[in-house]
Amino acid sequence: MTETVRPAAAPDGRDDVVVEVSDLHYSVGRREIFAGLDLVARRGRITAIMGPSGTGKTTLLRLITGQSAPTSGDVRVWGQRVAALRQRELFALRRRIGMLFQNGALLTDLDVFENVAFPVREHTKLTEPLIRELVLTKLHAVGLRGAAHMLPAELSGGMARRVALARAVVMDPELLIYDEPFVGLDPISMGVIVRLIRQMNRVLGITSIVVSHDVRELATIADDSYLLSQGRCVASGSPEELDRSDSEVVRQFLDGVADGPVPFHYPAPDYREQLLGASGARRGRTA
Repeated sequence: MTETVRPAAAPDGRDDVVVEVSDLHYSVGRREIFAGLDLVARRGRITAIMGPSGTGKTTLLRLITGQSAPTSGDVRVWGQRVAALRQRELFALRRRIGMLFQNGALLTDLDVFENVAFPVREHTKLTEPLIRELVLTKLHAVGLRGAAHMLPAELSGGMARRVALARAVVMDPELLIYDEPFVGLDPISMGVIVRLIRQMNRVLGITSIVVSHDVRELATIADDSYLLSQGRCVASGSPEELDRSDSEVVRQFLDGVADGPVPFHYPAPDYREQLLGASGARRGRTA
């Protein structure tokens, strides 16, 4: 059985917890995604959430932002129990959160400027000169002020991810969530995104949660890391602490080993019995 790891207490007794997940259980139909998950993300820090594909990393983000509700257990953001919030309270909470989606999710019919301006137009009554100043400032921060009038179809994958990042921070969020920010990027674009995540967190003084399976990139930016497996957190600590771990599941994930506690096959009936059963049924029909 995989051992559950619980997050350490806040350093120096400070009440700096932004996101707290406690004994989280969540299922889709008969499939159990989380079975007692515990983790925290602390103010001003970059928290990395790692795990093999299918461990529910993106699902966890949906629970944190109130798009899904736990089967049991708690997800709290700034002390508020997300699943208990009324719609207006949930929308107010989400306005304090920026989200970089896995595929960028740019609006294809709007140019770069209008993509970044979209949240501002939706949630504020700022004048056009102020919107222009704000959008150009954010685009300059990600190095794309000169691409303001390009359409998403004209952007490279790395450029599109940077535009999405500018849109995610345009409302000056207190919590910034990145869902697989490194997927599909070339080494140069990946290096740019890694540097931007680090700079955004430091310069803007925000809290960041980064969900990814890119171990090497996360090790360069994360303050705290959690490794998820079989519905629980099986290891936590700094990237250095995880790297020193002798846990079999940690070593399998960090070293990219094919065989280990994390199975290759999705749960299924016995292979031989399933094949023979199908063959037997066919023979029975032809007899």
